[in-house]
Amino acid sequence: MKKNIAVVWGGYTSEIIVSGKSLVGVYSFLDKGKYNVYKVKITKDSWTINMDGTEYPVDKNDFSFINPQDKTKIKFDFAFIIIHGTPGEDGHLQGYLEMLNIPHSTCSMMTSALTMNKFVCNNFLKNFGIQVADSLYLNRETEYDAKTIAARLGFPMFVKPNTGGSSFATTKVKSMDQLQSAIEAAFGETSDVIIESFISGTEVTCGCYKIKGKEVVFPITEVVTDNEFFDYDAKYEGQVDEITPARIPDEMADKIQQLTRNVYDLVNAKGIIRADFIINGDKPYLLEVNTTPGMTATSFIPQQIAAAGLNITEVLTEIIENEFNRI
Repeated sequence: MKKNIAVVWGGYTSEIIVSGKSLVGVYSFLDKGKYNVYKVKITKDSWTINMDGTEYPVDKNDFSFINPQDKTKIKFDFAFIIIHGTPGEDGHLQGYLEMLNIPHSTCSMMTSALTMNKFVCNNFLKNFGIQVADSLYLNRETEYDAKTIAARLGFPMFVKPNTGGSSFATTKVKSMDQLQSAIEAAFGETSDVIIESFISGTEVTCGCYKIKGKEVVFPITEVVTDNEFFDYDAKYEGQVDEITPARIPDEMADKIQQLTRNVYDLVNAKGIIRADFIINGDKPYLLEVNTTPGMTATSFIPQQIAAAGLNITEVLTEIIENEFNRI
C-alpha cells in the first residue's frame, strides 16, 4: 500500500513566497508511483489540503483529512517540510510531528530551533573551531547605541532578522545614517536581530545528507552577483551566477566539504542541509546553516544533486525511506 506523503508549505512570514516555489519543485521531484503525494498549506489562520483546486481542512489532532470523494479518513504517514521560517524551520512543526510519531524530512525539534537562531547557532559552532563573523544580538528590549555597534563591527556591516531567511529585511549598512533604519526593517520581520561584521571574499554553499551507512556531500556552488550581496533579487530573480562546481582550489573545496560534514554532526542534523560560507584568503567563514533549503528546480540543492550525477527523485526517496526505517 502506498504511503501518504504531505508536502507541507506556507508559513507565517514573508518567506511563504519562497515556500510556494519550493512546493512546486518538491511535488515534481517526489515519486508518485511509490507515494500518494498531497499539498498541505499551513498559515496562521488555517491548515488545509489542496485537492483539485479546492481546499479542505486538516485535522491537527492526528494530522489527517477527510477524503471528499468517499468520506474516509486519510492519515499522513510522512511530512516533507518546505516551510522556510516559522513554524516549519524553527522546531515548532517538528515538535508537533514528533509528538504524533510521524516521520519528517528535516532535523529534529531541538536541532531546528538551534539552527534557526543564527546568533546562537554560529556562536555554538564557534566553540568547535569553526570560524564565523563577529556579531551582536538585539531583541526588542535590548538597549543599544549605534556608535558602540559601529565601533565594534565597523562598516560595512550586515543587519538581518536573526530567525529569518531568504534575505528578507537584510541590509548591507555602509554608514551610520543607514544603521537605525536597517535595524527597524529587520525588526519588522522578526522579534530579534543579528548584526554581523562584513567579510569580503568568495561566497560558496555546500549541501549534505547522511543516512544509515551512507554520507553524501554535494559539489560546492559558487555564488557570483553584481548586487551588493546575495539578496532576494539575486536568489530568486535571477540576478546571480551560480557555478557548480565552484571555481576554487581542490584543497579549499575539500576543506569546505569537511566543514559541512562537521557542521552536520555538531548540530545533529537530519535530512538535507546546506552550509553557506565566505572564503576570505585561505580561511572559510561559516555564514549560516540552512536545514530547510530551497527546493525549486533551480535552487542550490537540486543543482548540486545534478552536478553529483545523482537523480533527485531517488535521493528524496532514499531520505524518506530512511526515516520510515527509524520508526
